[in-house]
Amino acid sequence: MRDVLDELMRWWESGETVGVGTVVATFQSAPRPPGASMLVGPDDTAVGSVSGGCVEGAVYDLAQKVAATGEPVLERYGVSDDDAFAVGLTCGGILDVYVEKVHRASFPELGEVAADVRAGRSVALATVIEHPNPAVLGRRVVVRPDGTTASVQGSLGSRRMDDAVRDDALGLLAQGQNATLTYGPDGERRGEGMRVFVWAFAPKPRMLVFGAIDFAAAVARMGAFLGYHVTVCDARPVFATRSRFPDANEVVVDWPHRYLAAEAEAGRVDARTVVAVLTHDPKFDVPLLEVALRLPEVGYVGAMGSRRTHEDREKRLKDAGLTAGEITRLRSPIGLDLGARTPEETAISIAAEIIAGRWGGSGRPLGRLHGRIHGNSLTVSAAPERPFAQLTERPVSR
Repeated sequence: MRDVLDELMRWWESGETVGVGTVVATFQSAPRPPGASMLVGPDDTAVGSVSGGCVEGAVYDLAQKVAATGEPVLERYGVSDDDAFAVGLTCGGILDVYVEKVHRASFPELGEVAADVRAGRSVALATVIEHPNPAVLGRRVVVRPDGTTASVQGSLGSRRMDDAVRDDALGLLAQGQNATLTYGPDGERRGEGMRVFVWAFAPKPRMLVFGAIDFAAAVARMGAFLGYHVTVCDARPVFATRSRFPDANEVVVDWPHRYLAAEAEAGRVDARTVVAVLTHDPKFDVPLLEVALRLPEVGYVGAMGSRRTHEDREKRLKDAGLTAGEITRLRSPIGLDLGARTPEETAISIAAEIIAGRWGGSGRPLGRLHGRIHGNSLTVSAAPERPFAQLTERPVSR
């Protein structure tokens, strides 16, 4: 919903009625993740996407009907059959789409939720998408973190239901993930009958880029494209300037290790945080990596440099007292082997390694693997791998 929120709010603030279709669950190779939404506005305008084109027409028609009747619908779309006009996903995936009517009277909390999202405050929106009692279908609660607990706005119908969803929504906010949760009809942990979809609007994950060099500008641009809140930090004010890093959210002049330690102490580093060390200068790198590799919550730590630089860096880190387990968390030389040469190509190789680490990808060509593309069941093909062009073998660092 985040991608279509501005347009939804424009109609909501005008008192209009909107049909909203949202992907709430996916199976196999579904093209859009849970939380992807499509709007059908009062002027029949379509905004957003739930499948990249496969079932948009069917969801569009359904959203028009739901906007007119007010009755929410949970629809499953599977694989297309041999009929060219059949509705389904040609990629072989399956997705569940929840379609509801949204206007000021049915969703009065939307304005406050949108304000939280725009301000970067954590907020979760939980909606009942399936229940044996039709009267419960479509009920919502808004969950906001409050220290180690949470405040709940609204009710699904009982204290037990609200408590169960509140606790799970807090966990999803910490992970920054949307999900459909299953409970018994009254929120029983071990039961079925009620499904609740939770949008977890957590602040953007952070990408901390250390080293104000030309490669850092390309990495900052790539990080912004991927949806990170990007900070570039360097101790040299002549290089760490706004004009050199227009795509970064912040440019900080400070010693890298001191800045990272302060951010961690302030609670602004978590499991989604990415640290890219690009200076390959030991007086900056080693103190910084001492801090980064001792932070268990950091999701990724990578450092640029040649293999010789990496070996020297490893030795310095061992001399500084880091354990073998801590050092193995370091991705160095940074990035995947794409044969990158330019700053932009190098930024793509770094981004590829971050994405592969986040989702468990192998980094191998999909054409040489078997199994689901969006999953962890890929196996290597027996066919030998070949480069895309017949090039002479050359040493590469990424």
